[in-house]
Amino acid sequence: MLSRLAFPLAIGPLALSRPLALGAALLAGSAFVAGCTPVTAMNGFIAVDTQPTDIKVGADTRATVTSKLGSPSTVSAFDKNTWYYITQTSDKMAYLYPQLKSRKVVSISFDKDQKVIEVKALTLKDGYELAYEKRETPTRGRELSWIEQVLGTIGRGSTGVLPQDMDPGNPRGGGAGSQTGPH
Repeated sequence: MLSRLAFPLAIGPLALSRPLALGAALLAGSAFVAGCTPVTAMNGFIAVDTQPTDIKVGADTRATVTSKLGSPSTVSAFDKNTWYYITQTSDKMAYLYPQLKSRKVVSISFDKDQKVIEVKALTLKDGYELAYEKRETPTRGRELSWIEQVLGTIGRGSTGVLPQDMDPGNPRGGGAGSQTGPH
């Protein structure tokens, strides 16, 4: 007889029936899943009327490229006659790092007469990972302990410089007139 009774999930004025509780659980679950859907971001150059690959070698000039595409995303640091139009799409989900979905780089090179001599389209597949060096470059001076960093500026005025750091060429400190080491 007890098994046929509808048991509320709470006792008192806030008692919920099982179908209502199931509905609330489904609503909370869908809100949780919606929070984990990826957010797509597009960065960089977005073509409106003309694609960068529609630029014709020998026919277009720097002025026509600017009128068709606008200013470039960046200009080459070593050759001012090479322009880059860069587009990137990535997905970010919750707290995770963004995942790169696509990248398009169009390189447009000009000659001395400002005519297009080359249009090169690159994608994410044309890129490659760089092997970063894990070692650190040593710097001049000395490292401060955490206590020196916390207490180092107390009573020193607004300069914030420790006395031993007055001569950065000398790792042991000392003023301009001090002489340490072999002579």
